[in-house]
Amino acid sequence: MTQMSSPLNDGAETIPLSLTIRPSCGVPGDYQFATDSAALMRMLQKKTDLSRDTLKRFEGEMYSFPCARLLGVELSESVLTEIGYFID
Repeated sequence: MTQMSSPLNDGAETIPLSLTIRPSCGVPGDYQFATDSAALMRMLQKKTDLSRDTLKRFEGEMYSFPCARLLGVELSESVLTEIGYFID
């Protein structure tokens, strides 16, 4: 789930976001990650197997709604470590 972390400026190409990652199967452990729309889309394109259509729809929702959801995304341990979900 993403939420705008500040109001969207007219004509803005990227928006600041707060990304919430929730573990599967209802296990507790929500994680908040500050990012922006461009960085999030790059990560999703490079590090997931989501289709182009799914990514385009999600990107549109990020700019159209204050809260956008992308369910069932599997992230590797390396990606989770990269964004700070796992701490060594």
